[in-house]
Amino acid sequence: MTFLITIFLIGFIGSFVSGMVGIGGSIIKYPMLLYIPPMLGLVAFSAHEVSGISAIQVFFATISGVWAYRKSGYLNKTLIIYMGSAILVGSFIGGYGSNLISEGSINLVYGVLATIAAIMMFIPKKGLDDIPADQVVFDKWLAAVLAFIVGIAAGIVGAAGAFILVPIMLVVLKIPTRMTIATSLAITFISSIGSTVGKIMTDQVLYGPAAVMIIASILAAPLGAKAGQKMNTKVLQGVLAVLILATAVKIWMDF
Repeated sequence: MTFLITIFLIGFIGSFVSGMVGIGGSIIKYPMLLYIPPMLGLVAFSAHEVSGISAIQVFFATISGVWAYRKSGYLNKTLIIYMGSAILVGSFIGGYGSNLISEGSINLVYGVLATIAAIMMFIPKKGLDDIPADQVVFDKWLAAVLAFIVGIAAGIVGAAGAFILVPIMLVVLKIPTRMTIATSLAITFISSIGSTVGKIMTDQVLYGPAAVMIIASILAAPLGAKAGQKMNTKVLQGVLAVLILATAVKIWMDF
C-alpha cells in the first residue's frame, strides 16, 4: 500500500507541475521514480522501467493538460500543426537511430541541450506577454525545423523534449508565455505518442505502477493547468527556468 501511495504522489506532483508550466513532467518524475522508492525501502525500478512508466504517464498528463486549456484561447493550432508534425518525424528518426549511438553520447546530447535551454530561459523577454493571442506571428518554417531537431534529440534520449521546446518558443519564436505553455503541452502530447508506442511494443512498461501514475496524471494535470492560468507569467517563467536548470545540473552530474 505504501508503494502505491508513493507512486501516486510522485505522479500527482509531477503532473501538477506539468500542467502548470507546459512540460511533460518527466524531468521531475524520472529522478523521483528512480530515487524515492529505494530511499523509503521500497522496490527500486531500473532506468528502463522508469522511462517506460514516464513515457506512458507523459502521454496522459499532456492530454489532460491540453483538455484543461481547450477553451482558453491559448492553443495556437498553426504552431501545433507545424511543430507537432516536425517533432513527430524527428522523434521517430531519433528513436530509431538511438541504438546506433553509445550511452555516453546520448547523455552528452541531453546535457548540451538542457544547458542551452537553461541559458535561454534566463534571457530577458521584454514585452512578450503584451501581445494579444490573436496577433501572435512567427516563422512557420523556422518553427518546424527547430521542432524537427528537438524531435531527433528527444527521440535519441527517449524524452518528449518539451523542456527544450519551451525556451525555443519563448526566446526564438517570441510566443507569449501562456500560449507557449498550452501549445507546448499539445506538441509534447504528439511527441509522446511515438515514444509510448515504442515502449509498449518493446515491453518496457510495468502496467501496475503505470496505471497508478495515469490516474494521478488525469487528476493533477488539469489542476496544474488551472493554477498556471492564474499565476503571474514571470513566476511561471521562473519555475520553468529553475526546473530546466536543475535538469541540466543533474545530467552533468550523472555524466
